[in-house]
Amino acid sequence: MEILRLKEILKAKEVTGKDLAEKVGVSTVSMSNIVSGNSFPKPDLLRSIAEVLDVDIRELFYPTKETKTEVIYIEKEGKYINVGEISLNNFKHES
Repeated sequence: MEILRLKEILKAKEVTGKDLAEKVGVSTVSMSNIVSGNSFPKPDLLRSIAEVLDVDIRELFYPTKETKTEVIYIEKEGKYINVGEISLNNFKHES
């Protein structure tokens, strides 16, 4: 089971594992092992990776729970504009 989403983030950001390794100060072999899921980085390295990739540290992980969300729109001048999402996980539906 993979925990980190590094492969897809690196691809989306067009960053190579070698470039990331250089920027966070680890060997390319170490970074390769992290990206492939063979080893897990210490918290300080994880934070550095998130900073270099310009993502929230939580975005480095695959979600472990299904998140139920609802899109929020506002209506302005007859048009609906997406303004975000709200998590419905903590709400109970009462009948």
